[in-house]
Amino acid sequence: VAYFSAEFGLAECLPIYSGGLGILAGDHLKSASDLNMPLIGVGLLYQEGYFSQYLTSDGWQMETYPVNDFANMPVSIVRDNERRPLIVSVDFKGEPVNILVRRINVGRVSLYMLDTNIDANPPEFRKTTGQLYGGDREMRLRQEIVLGIGGVRALKALGIEPTVIHMNEGHSAFSALERINILRSEHGLSFDEAREIVLASTVFTTHTPVPAGNDTFDPGLVRAYFEEYTKQLGINFKVLLGYGRLDPRNDSEPFGMTTLALRLSAHTNGVSRLHGQVSRSMWRNVWSHHPVEDVPIDHITNGIHVPTWISDEMASLYNRYLGPNWAEDPDNKRVWEQAGQLPNTELWRTHERCREHLVAFTRRSLVTQLNNRGASAAELMTAREVLTPDALTIGFARRFATYKRATLLFKDPDRLNKIINHPDHPVQIIIAGKAHPQDNEGKNFIKEIIHLSSKDCFRGRIVFLEDYNIDVSRQLVSGTDVWLNTPRRPLEACGTSGMKAQANGSLNFSVLDGWWDEGYHQDFGWAIGHGEMYDDHAVQDEIESRELYNLLEKEIVPLFYQRGADGIPRGWVDKMKCGFRKLVPVFNSHRMVQDYGNRYYLTCSKRFNTLCSDNFAGAKDLSAWRNKMMTSWHEISIENISLREGAEMQVGDQFEVEAFIRTGSLSPEDLTVEVYYGRLDQNGEYAERGTAPLKVVTSDNGLYTYRGDIPCRETGRFGYTVRVMPSQERLENRFVMGLVAWA
Repeated sequence: VAYFSAEFGLAECLPIYSGGLGILAGDHLKSASDLNMPLIGVGLLYQEGYFSQYLTSDGWQMETYPVNDFANMPVSIVRDNERRPLIVSVDFKGEPVNILVRRINVGRVSLYMLDTNIDANPPEFRKTTGQLYGGDREMRLRQEIVLGIGGVRALKALGIEPTVIHMNEGHSAFSALERINILRSEHGLSFDEAREIVLASTVFTTHTPVPAGNDTFDPGLVRAYFEEYTKQLGINFKVLLGYGRLDPRNDSEPFGMTTLALRLSAHTNGVSRLHGQVSRSMWRNVWSHHPVEDVPIDHITNGIHVPTWISDEMASLYNRYLGPNWAEDPDNKRVWEQAGQLPNTELWRTHERCREHLVAFTRRSLVTQLNNRGASAAELMTAREVLTPDALTIGFARRFATYKRATLLFKDPDRLNKIINHPDHPVQIIIAGKAHPQDNEGKNFIKEIIHLSSKDCFRGRIVFLEDYNIDVSRQLVSGTDVWLNTPRRPLEACGTSGMKAQANGSLNFSVLDGWWDEGYHQDFGWAIGHGEMYDDHAVQDEIESRELYNLLEKEIVPLFYQRGADGIPRGWVDKMKCGFRKLVPVFNSHRMVQDYGNRYYLTCSKRFNTLCSDNFAGAKDLSAWRNKMMTSWHEISIENISLREGAEMQVGDQFEVEAFIRTGSLSPEDLTVEVYYGRLDQNGEYAERGTAPLKVVTSDNGLYTYRGDIPCRETGRFGYTVRVMPSQERLENRFVMGLVAWA
């Protein structure tokens, strides 16, 4: 398996990532290594990586771009058999661009990184891997050409021929085109035949729940870079544009990388159950004739590499009471069941030490921040005394994208003041996060928090930590008591920081979005709302901020300070233990990677080998069959359908459905015919649905009679229809072709 990603977050010493996408990719490789999975990674090696953040005295975010010195990083140059640096090339508008291949060892997994910043390239091409997510649209297109096409060529030069490509987001979708190109040039296959092999062996994971977050390019720009390349592919340039459009016939539509990836992948998934639903709705126009429930986008919920994110103190506790298997086998539920037997006193004292370490880290960081701004000696002295080691500590750390609503907690400052400065039950808040350099609204959120935290009533109780990175994240998730998350549902694709906090004993307090929508239970955390979605965002913010304050005042703060004679908050500790038992063995990257392996990788690898065997006979046959279906589908006609029913139907009875269908030049063996039925709501739409197969019972000169039964399971209004779809045992998914005929 070759795992392609535009960013990888591996360790503090390799700042070549931006946020959750890269951290997830890094955890994916780490678990693949632990599981000894035959997987390699492919990415871009950025000279500047992502920006470092600092704040002005007024709280405005500024950015610097430190230059990475690869000579002092765990990155090596890959060399060929003659010990020369391995270099491959791609074309930019007919000009060759040289790419140096480097390697990072992630345990057993090799991560191959592509670098254009070499002397063999002119300055404008050297900048291609200069900055993560930097530059204009043309620079982004160049980066994605290097990642997708250059990445496949690098693997070819290394002698690596993966049977499966996993595209982590659409940035690497051009890899599918280059695999087609290689199959054509080396084996003489047609574009359609090569596409069958690539389609069958490609996995695509989408992470973005809003259309604007998916890369699109102007068709003219794509033409400048790909018109000659399409000649190598053996297709017209307009055909390529069609693969990247929701409507291939719409010449004004831009070229979308996600759409290209969707059309060239056998398996597509969102990164949580809710995100899978959102993705099916968002991309339903790629399969416009199917109900949204049948859009072939599944979900595999993200997870974290547990050993990476556990504090030393908690790791020591786990080693004593759970044994080493918690790190080696973190998805083993039997191991985590033992967490229920952790001694209350020892668990709580361990957690308190982690909080103390976080407070000390926060003080040191704040002193450094203020010193860099030229703060006075008095201000530095005050910074050394912020927070208290024994107060309820809330953590909030993430990208400052507007949908994450970083200021929801501060909507009513007076009420927050009463919560934070309660004389007996104090609360403190530590915040971190970066806004995108072009996101002024996100920057204003940070500025608002800085101004609020400087007020007398909040000074020393609310702290913002600059330059959120892996180290800051590890400190926060290990030392907070409550992990707060306030996205606007359903815009959080998954969100893994709460998983890291939970594994360290912090309790989640979140909107039911992303992973928390499927992970939440009152036994180990709190939910803001009940999964509602609002048209009026102002109303939503007002309602959910009030609920946030209510839960803090009535449940969270009292439970934390409800202590026994030994000073242990037993109710709180019970929630911690329950979270260990129920959440950690599920929301981890070992489970996630094995899900990919069992559900996608093995299937794709088998189909790749099947289609390539016997001189690609399977691919050629499947391509011919698909072309026959595409050209003859219009000949299918459902002439009539009827429902045979008795005078009185009762729950438990069967309906017999009959359909008369002309198939034209297509054979019934090429088709699946089924009745689509269910209970109707007040608008005549299907509130629930089911399907049942119909079988051929008679034929008459091309007119086939199909019959089948559907059950009567409940009372009420009932609807049904009949549909016809392609059927082929080698077809990757019966919905993926998008062909369907409805009665």
